[in-house]
Amino acid sequence: MNVLTLLIALAAQPPPAVRAREVLDLLLAGKADELYALFDERMQKALPRDVVIQQVTPQFRSLGAPQHIGEPRTQTLDHLTVVLIPVKFPAASIQLQVSVDAEGRVAGLFFRPGETPPVNWRPPPYAKPGAFREREVTVGSADGKLPGTLTVPAGKGPFPAMVLVHGSGPQDRDETVGQNKIFRDLAEGLASRGIAVLRYDKRTKVYAEKMASMREFTVREETIDDALSAAALLRQTPEIDSRRIFLLGHSLGGYLAPRIAKADPRLAGLIILAGNTRPLEDLILEQVEYLASLKDPGAQSQCDRIRQSVAEIKKVRAGAQPPSAILGMPAAYMLDLIRYDPVAEARQLSIPMLILQGERDYQVTMKDFEGWKAALGHRKDVALKAYPALNHLFIAGSGKSKPSEYQTAGHVAEEVVEDIAQWVHAISK
Repeated sequence: MNVLTLLIALAAQPPPAVRAREVLDLLLAGKADELYALFDERMQKALPRDVVIQQVTPQFRSLGAPQHIGEPRTQTLDHLTVVLIPVKFPAASIQLQVSVDAEGRVAGLFFRPGETPPVNWRPPPYAKPGAFREREVTVGSADGKLPGTLTVPAGKGPFPAMVLVHGSGPQDRDETVGQNKIFRDLAEGLASRGIAVLRYDKRTKVYAEKMASMREFTVREETIDDALSAAALLRQTPEIDSRRIFLLGHSLGGYLAPRIAKADPRLAGLIILAGNTRPLEDLILEQVEYLASLKDPGAQSQCDRIRQSVAEIKKVRAGAQPPSAILGMPAAYMLDLIRYDPVAEARQLSIPMLILQGERDYQVTMKDFEGWKAALGHRKDVALKAYPALNHLFIAGSGKSKPSEYQTAGHVAEEVVEDIAQWVHAISK
């Protein structure tokens, strides 16, 4: 829907629908203070300002940029008008439910599950179903268990094994993005080549409400602790060689891989797929500017705001007091990342590393790959490789990469799976 059509549509709607759309726009823009100002007195008590800043808007914005916003539907309930707006994101769909009173104040705000498009995933041609078996496992402690899947090669073993660490957002164990399942491709492809793989649902997916209520939330609680638990589980598994446990991180998982390895010196090696070396805020700005160059209207409208937020983060890096939240990140989360340098951490590791990058990736770019190369390229136990045709999901394509291509079913390139398998087996000798 173009801007003119949208304005005409909104003008034809009753005021509650306009208010609900305003709420949606503020959520997408991360403008928590302006959103909070729309609440009635009861809502402000039920959902305090700091909760809106630190939890509501960051969780909503973690869904990414919307791919489609549907027409609002309204219904009357007592003295309120309830407006439902369907919103489709890359990995999920929701119904934004906004209750509006007679004065136009927001009296209720809920995120209802929307229709989830079916993922027509099929095994990649390089997977060999008879060459492996799968079973359900549990990662983590009793009060925070995560469901997972262990894919084990056929035979007695013991086998080398790998923990898969997700990218950002509430990811499932398959790292489902659009019509693609990155981690399932890797699990079946690597298990077909003699490497066991453990993947699990991310904590922010399984315990979304609990995680959102945490005030001191960092990447340790989001990602690191569970990766360590997964590696510990593999060491207790009979078919697994405890001396040959590797960790593969994709995107955010690749960025954090050196930090995870520092916490677990028993890891045999790291595989980093599209892990950034530059500050996260720089990547966010670069992504928005890239999408704006593709004439994405949402990105174009966000550029100035993102630039301002990045400037604020740079001040924090220089020693300024951090705000309660910025760029959808609570203060504790932001400070944790500011203090972390993946390249510096990787330099201190003595384990082998394999660093892979898609040259068509606009989310983590060749600038980041060059950062790894400059820091580690001289080491004989570090291998680096870039693939000209691959995007952020390590799926082949042509031309400029766009978010829309994630909706086209594909598979992690066989070359990537082969390179990982050969590297692991060479290290394991």
